[in-house]
Amino acid sequence: MEQESKTEQLELENQKQERKILSPKLDVVFQAIFGETGSEKITARFLQSILQREINEVDLSRNVILRREQVDDKLGILDVMAKINGKENCNIEIQLVDKGNIVERILYYWARVYAKELKKGQDYEELQKTIGILIANFEIQGLEELGYHTNWKIIEEKERKIVLTDKLEIHILMLPKVAEKNENQEELIDWLTFLENPNSERVQEKMKENEELKKAVEKVNTISDDEYMQRIAELRKKAILDDNTFKRHMREAKEELKETKEELKIQKRELEGTKEELEGTKEELEGTKEELEGTKEELQVQKEKMKTEKLEMAKKLLKSGVAIELIINTTGLTKEEIMN
Repeated sequence: MEQESKTEQLELENQKQERKILSPKLDVVFQAIFGETGSEKITARFLQSILQREINEVDLSRNVILRREQVDDKLGILDVMAKINGKENCNIEIQLVDKGNIVERILYYWARVYAKELKKGQDYEELQKTIGILIANFEIQGLEELGYHTNWKIIEEKERKIVLTDKLEIHILMLPKVAEKNENQEELIDWLTFLENPNSERVQEKMKENEELKKAVEKVNTISDDEYMQRIAELRKKAILDDNTFKRHMREAKEELKETKEELKIQKRELEGTKEELEGTKEELEGTKEELEGTKEELQVQKEKMKTEKLEMAKKLLKSGVAIELIINTTGLTKEEIMN
């Protein structure tokens, strides 16, 4: 009997290893674990570990589960909407890849959820507290020096004592930084470790004392055995990778275009400099031409003056009876010029 028990246990372990566990970090799986009706206790315990306060009630009924295979729908935003204690709105989003606009993105979704609650004719005082939670599978640019979990509010800059309103609260969790906190015994680390690896030793150990964490592990195992969910998860993973590749190519193309524009600006400046140099050279050439024209006129005047002087000399020599041949040799004039 003991041998059979050991054999059965070994078979279960082998099956567990062979089973392909879907990653809870994949948004469609994350939504199935924390966003579907029936997951209220799991989500409440998870949120309690993030917000560090007691949560008695969570309503997940407003979530639209986007488990579709259509190509047009596969890139839909998959987040989790939760109503906390009947009076606070909470939007939870998990991002696998850095799209470069993550801060603007979470602010936009917070604002959209916050404003959506106000119906026409209602007073602004009826707007409810809205919490945005971002779980990033990467370190966010500008927040590298901060911890794995940060809580953001609007605070006065100079005195840094007064929070403007309690209706805005944004939590950012960066999964790569969780590895730095392996020895940390905070329950939030248990949940974030679950997102990284539901079968990790830490999660298996913590399941003994955290019933909701245990249910989350069981749920991800059930989801992983569902062929339809496996198909959806593969489609979703491919869509995210394709979208990320496309956007990366777009960013690279924009960078290349930017560099090309800079090069063209430099070339334009160089051409303008060359044009100015050519204009200067042209002006110099025109000045030289004018100088040459002036010199030419002066030479012509001098030439005519010399000829006049020679003619005067020839006249005097003729009067003096000097032979024409001698006058020609002396003045350089022709015989015809002398006779005339």
